[in-house]
Amino acid sequence: MQLKKFLVPLGCAVLLVVAHRASGWPGVAAVGGGLLMWLLLHLTRLMTVLKRAANRPIGHVDSAVMLNAKLKSGVTLMHVIAMTRALGERLSVEGAEPEVYRWTDAGLSCVEAEFAGGRLVRWQLARPDPQAPDPLVPAP
Repeated sequence: MQLKKFLVPLGCAVLLVVAHRASGWPGVAAVGGGLLMWLLLHLTRLMTVLKRAANRPIGHVDSAVMLNAKLKSGVTLMHVIAMTRALGERLSVEGAEPEVYRWTDAGLSCVEAEFAGGRLVRWQLARPDPQAPDPLVPAP
């Protein structure tokens, strides 16, 4: 993760230098335009994912079992938010590592996901006990 912070800007700078050596300033303008388009595509995807998530309750997912089946180690929090179309309910303290989020469905099944360095490292599906009384139904 730390190496990526330096490699992407360094790679962009190398592309700009190579473009200048090959074609001069028109090459720099072409590569700069391509890099700007790449940046705008990522920004557009980020805004679309967050716009969809803003219209849903925090920590809600249609099916926790399906979310559990789709998760893979190493995916980013943004990828999980795109899959669930909802922000996760934060269980960890603000700014603490690892970050822990929970998504719950209508049947009270939930998936708790742990992110370290912005990447998914562990997750667990928890289902309610079928013998326990339903907390949403009042007792007679």
